[in-house]
Amino acid sequence: MYAVAAMREPTFLILTALADGPRHGYGIVQEVRVLSGGRTSLLTGTLYTALDRLTAEGLIEPDREEEVDGRTRRYYRLRSAGLAALTAETARLRQLATAAETRLRAVRPETA
Repeated sequence: MYAVAAMREPTFLILTALADGPRHGYGIVQEVRVLSGGRTSLLTGTLYTALDRLTAEGLIEPDREEEVDGRTRRYYRLRSAGLAALTAETARLRQLATAAETRLRAVRPETA
């Protein structure tokens, strides 16, 4: 079995934001802020560079476009490869967190 490469946090948060359905760019930015407890705020350039990369990697795809107040909103959705990548990264992070918690309980039994 091959090790899964660690996913960068913005990528993880973008894929997580799309896990429950399609979102447009600003909706992704808002959801990432909520998911991260306000710690991560994606800039527009960062977001669209990431969306282009994730689309090229086959992890997400455009879902639809709509006009709102004269501006086009493009919605994106997860592809099955994106869901698989998010699932694998979630498992990897869970394994790391479990290992850390186990060691912390050994050092500080009162936190168990």
